[in-house]
Amino acid sequence: MQRKKRMEELLRSAYSSAKDHLSHFPHYNTNGLSLFLESGRGNKLSSDLKNYIQKLLKVNMEGPYGAEWPAEEKVKRREMSSSEALYIFVYNKESVVGFVHYRFTIEEDVPVLYVYELQLEPAYQGKGLGKFLMQLVELIACNNSMGAVVLTVQKQNTSAINFYLNKLSYNISSISPSKVYQLMGVTGQEKSYEILCKTFDDEAKAVLEES
Repeated sequence: MQRKKRMEELLRSAYSSAKDHLSHFPHYNTNGLSLFLESGRGNKLSSDLKNYIQKLLKVNMEGPYGAEWPAEEKVKRREMSSSEALYIFVYNKESVVGFVHYRFTIEEDVPVLYVYELQLEPAYQGKGLGKFLMQLVELIACNNSMGAVVLTVQKQNTSAINFYLNKLSYNISSISPSKVYQLMGVTGQEKSYEILCKTFDDEAKAVLEES
């Protein structure tokens, strides 16, 4: 009971309206890019931002999702405007060029920061911006006493899998379908995605990586 209460307090604190998770990181100036960052919340998005999010998701994710995209697009549209959806928007001098959608939640009794989306305009990919944003997300997670950063990636999105596993040292989580099926000795079943994680303490590691 005390553990549950402690986790609820952690989430409440992380979601506090008084917190600006970007207060120390308003700019990104690297590799010829001069960009600035701004926080957002799902239930306070403007119509223009909602339209932008939907368009960029379609550009970047329709291919990896394939035939699943029409149904997944509807899910993402609902998720987008949730009051629990927190955002980092990336701007150049004129417009938005990408975003991160993340939430604080509980996975297997571990408080985690769950990255729902990391989406950049194609012209801004491969320039170190995605790595910077994920490192920023990890810092936000640690600053809010989260045990891990967790995310879901489509198996067809091989560039994203390589990015997370090889460049950012994430691991396929023990709660990912492929690991669960392997543990249970189930064959002939397969999901189209993997769940990846990076843990920050022994408790989270034991649950999300090693169990």
